[in-house]
This record gives sequence, structure tokens and C-alpha cells, in this order.
Amino acid sequence: MGIQKPSIPKGTRDFGPAEMARRNYIFESIRSVFRSFGFQEIQTPAQENLSTLLGKYGEEGDKLLFRILNSGDAFADVDFSKPLTPQVCEKGLRYDLTVPFARYVVQHQNEISFPFKRFQIQPVWRADRPQKGRYREFYQCDVDVIGSRSQVNELELVQMVDAVFAKLGVRVKVHVNNRKVLTGFAEIAGAPDKVVDITVAIDKLDKIGLEKVKEEMAAKGLQADGIAVIEQILSLGGAFAEKLAAMRALFDGGSASGIRSEVGLRGLDEVEELFGLIDAAGVSAPVELDLSLARGLNYYTGAIFEVKAQDWEIGSICGGGRYDNLTGIFGLPDLSGVGISFGADRIYDVLAGLNLFPAALEQSTTLLFAVMGADELRYVLPIAKALRDAGVSVEVYPEAAKLRKQFEYAERKAIPFLSINGSSEIEAGTVNIKNLASGEQKAFPSPVMPGPDRASLADILAFLA
Repeated sequence: MGIQKPSIPKGTRDFGPAEMARRNYIFESIRSVFRSFGFQEIQTPAQENLSTLLGKYGEEGDKLLFRILNSGDAFADVDFSKPLTPQVCEKGLRYDLTVPFARYVVQHQNEISFPFKRFQIQPVWRADRPQKGRYREFYQCDVDVIGSRSQVNELELVQMVDAVFAKLGVRVKVHVNNRKVLTGFAEIAGAPDKVVDITVAIDKLDKIGLEKVKEEMAAKGLQADGIAVIEQILSLGGAFAEKLAAMRALFDGGSASGIRSEVGLRGLDEVEELFGLIDAAGVSAPVELDLSLARGLNYYTGAIFEVKAQDWEIGSICGGGRYDNLTGIFGLPDLSGVGISFGADRIYDVLAGLNLFPAALEQSTTLLFAVMGADELRYVLPIAKALRDAGVSVEVYPEAAKLRKQFEYAERKAIPFLSINGSSEIEAGTVNIKNLASGEQKAFPSPVMPGPDRASLADILAFLA
């Protein structure tokens, strides 16, 4: 019987060196922007108590939690007349980074300075059905500020989106709406109790079109005159100021229903303030008031965001919004926050699709020292150390193999420089370096030999640059 070929669980992935170089390029680009705005990084455990996770994502979300069997003999003291899972599973893998963040804030509230600006880049797990683009293990890049209601925080999220995608070379458009505005839709349509049904339907506008959206709202019990009001809103066009003025008129009793929505008007005030800040800050990316944008309606309470790539069709690559009671689920009410999540996997696909990853990412080593024999190995080891100390990525081939094999190794790893040193270089106290792309070759005084000018190290670094 043959040995079974090893495999990994469904919905997970291995990342090779080239993929990791690209992923780290994304993470480091995002991380540097987060830090430039004063956000600090935290990490939370892969596993949380199930009491922390359950009931926070709805019934469907609870079904997708990976539960962890208690250690030891989990079934030793089980009462089989009672539900089994709570007795043998007390922990689960984190489903997202938001609920663990809320738990962290409440648990460490006496150590935190508010407003608390945090970011987190870690994997999450969902027991979903694996399919193309959907995995059971994937990374989230979340940035949040909690403990402030100022819309300067929303502005900073938009600015960070602008900065991250400018750094990555991706043209994006930022779509903005407000939860209060969506509530206003339902109120002036005469169906305040159907706000979820209305917004779930209009969130599909781009995918299924207006007629299908109207059919879905009718199927949920919305009356024809209410649907007509929603259609009037969704048909609004023009520049931001025109759209805002038209919405104010509708929310102020100017719709066919004649109903006035105070909450809708407050939402428009927030939208106007935010767009004023965005304009004052000089954000480069286009920012649009998108009245069909809904996102996770029950979760958000103010501004909501989605970011889409302009040159690659993939859906949203970033999204988030304002929430007013995130920590209330853990007994710390009225602590408002706002956050946004960058979709690392989708951003990867956009950069790959548009060929925007820097070519140098696949080059992990700058210089390879070929090895001719034991004496040559001992000669180049201190030189390699001096170059590493100076910040150069250096490899020493581990054995005295044929030169052709060592050349092929450099070629496979895209190493741009090769150093071959024999007895003549040892005798002369020099180091020979060749640029494999151009063929240019130079000999330098060894930077570690007594006597030669230490300027030789600077000359080597300049040649390798």
C-alpha cells in the first residue's frame, strides 16, 4: 500500500515565496499608511471563548463558527441528556477581527487612551463552503478608531484609502452613504418597519437592475406608492450638491407621500459635513454619494463606505462604516467607533490582474557568493557578513558544486549579482562581483582585510545598488 500524498484542509491555501513576497508587499504598504495616521497595531488570539463569539453574527454566522473541542478527555463528564456542543466545546476560532476588537476594548478599557486608534492584520476562519474566491481561512486588514463621534475619523479612513491605493498604484472610487439616510428612505416610503427589506433590495441594484429591485420590495410587502418613492430616490442624478438638495427636499415632506424624516435629514447633515471635510483635505480619489449603498445594515449607524477598483472588475475591495454600540454587547455601552476593512485577497487579485506588483519583489537575494572550495568558503564568509551588516541580502552557496549549477541557482532565484573568488582573489585580497544582467564585472578590495581602504565597502554597495 502506497504512502498517502499529504494535503491541506479544504478552503485553505499554501503561500509560496513569490506569493508571500507579494502579500507582504500589500500588508507592509497598508501597515505603513495606518502608522502614518497614528494608528497602533494589536493582535488577538486565534481562538476566543464561544461566549464571546456566539450571537454576534446572527444565526447564519453562528453556523459558520469553527468550534474547538475541549482539550483532554472532552467527553469524560458529558451529560448526554443535555445538548452536547456546549459541554465539549468552550472555544472557537475567530470569525472576524471586529468582535475580538470589541472584547479587547472592554477588557483593557482602563489601559487604553481614548479615542483608541488601532489596526489589526490577522487571519480569520469561517466554516463556509469553499469555492472560487471564498476560503475558510483568510486575512483581514482592519483599522478602527473608537471613543470619538467626530467625522474627522471618517475623513481619515477616506484619506487612508486614498493613500494606500495611491501607494499600490490602483485607481479607486470611494462610495459613501449613511445609515440614517437609508432609514429616511423607509420612513418617507411609509414603511419604517421595512427598512432592512428595502435596503437589502436596493443593495442589489448594480447586480439585478431597478425592475428586479422593485419586484423584491413588492414581494416583501412594500406598497406601490412606497416603491414609487424609493424609485424616485434611486433615480436621482447630478453632482453631489444637486443630489443633496434633491434629497433634502424629499426628506422635508417633498416626496409623493408627504412624510417628513428627521432621521433622514440628520443623515444628510452628516453626509454634507463629511464631504466638506473630504474636499478641504484634498483627497485625490473620486468620492461619490451612492444612495444604493447599504452594506451590513443592522451593524452600522452612520456613514458607510465601499471602495471599488476603477480598472478591474471584482466588486468592493474595501468597506466599513460608523457603529455606535459595538462594545455594548460586552457591557460597555455608548462607545462610538468607525472602521474600515481592506480585502487583502481581492487587492492581491487586482494588483496581479493589472500587473502592478514590482518586479523586484521576487528577488529575495541581491548577491550570491559561489563556492569553489574550503579555502574560498572561509575567505568569503567574513565578506558576506560585512555586506549583510551593511544591509545587503547575501547568500553563500552551501557547497563546492560545479559553477554551472551555482549559476542556475542564481538564475532560478532571480539573484542579480554573483561573486566568484578563487586563489588569485584570495592572494590579491580582492572580491570579484558580476552583474548577471549586464555582464559588467568588477574587482574590489576586500572590505574586511587589514590595510585596504574601508571606502571599498561603499564602492561595493554602489555597484550593487
